[in-house]
Amino acid sequence: MHLKRQKIPKNWPIPRKGTAYVVRPNFNIKNGIPILIIIRDILKLAQNKKEVKKAIHSKNILINNKIVRDEKNSALLFDIISIPPLKKHYKVELSEKGKFQAKEIKETESINKISKIINKKTLKGKKTQLNLSDGKNFISDIKCNVNDSVLINLKSKKIEKCLPLKEKAKVIVIGGKHIGEIGIINNINIERKITELTIEKKPVNVLIKQLMVTE
Repeated sequence: MHLKRQKIPKNWPIPRKGTAYVVRPNFNIKNGIPILIIIRDILKLAQNKKEVKKAIHSKNILINNKIVRDEKNSALLFDIISIPPLKKHYKVELSEKGKFQAKEIKETESINKISKIINKKTLKGKKTQLNLSDGKNFISDIKCNVNDSVLINLKSKKIEKCLPLKEKAKVIVIGGKHIGEIGIINNINIERKITELTIEKKPVNVLIKQLMVTE
């Protein structure tokens, strides 16, 4: 199933004019982008869909240390894309204009990724399940709250540490009119579910749900 080009999400960095249809991601169309578009249109490592499918068939593309099986597979914010034959690694980020981009990173940086805690669930035995923004969940003893971020080791598949939502934390805006901008938290109003950030030396109010802690 395809997606009409004129209806592509605003955070996809491809023109709305061109072929009538583009590939539809098989997961999270609002917050993700198909690996086909990243490899062909953003990184320009392939000239067409056929070349991307060939690389996938050869098991040459990984997302978060897992082999990609379909060109429609979605990559989400801060996902790690690896291409072993080229010894290349990329992190999915947002540009200052709120568009998806892929930043080349070192192999040592490709081991970890950041994800946001969207809710928590208490299981039998007083164990805690953390449900993350990328659709994954972890049973962990680490002390974290909803809206904190976690640093995940992609090799061990374990949470290494919590990145708490707190004053002076570094964050990226992932929604709203300031999407893609980086800021520092000055103040958090839990009741109003809003924060005051400093972005480029200016105070800006952003909803907590539109933030992700990065440091």
